Amino acid sequence: MNSKIARKTTPAAKSSKPAAPVRKVAVSAKASKPAPAAEPLAAAPKPKHKLVRDSFTIPKTEYAVLEALKVRAANLARPVKKSELLRAGISALNGMSDKAFLAAMNGVPSLKTGRPSGAEAAAPAVKGTK
Repeated sequence: MNSKIARKTTPAAKSSKPAAPVRKVAVSAKASKPAPAAEPLAAAPKPKHKLVRDSFTIPKTEYAVLEALKVRAANLARPVKKSELLRAGISALNGMSDKAFLAAMNGVPSLKTGRPSGAEAAAPAVKGTK
């Protein structure tokens, strides 16, 4: 007999204990009043964010930095995914002043758009060349 096949059990075989009797509790008039709003509404569902799937080209050196940041986060007891790192980076850029934002953007070289060919993938892109 195959061990992965689940055996069927009868309802009586599932529990050997008899069902406990249900006790009815009298409710006083004071207990029927609604409790003060001490807790926030936990039942309110979070709004779902619409997700967008995208792909992009990144130099191997910067991809290695992403991997190093993932290891760094894991060592700090906060494992993260690459997408979380990218979103945190976007949030950090958004919070920068215009001067700091421009300085950060000037430190990133422009890349040729599209998928790299075999020869382009081996050679790093240089800003200003075609």
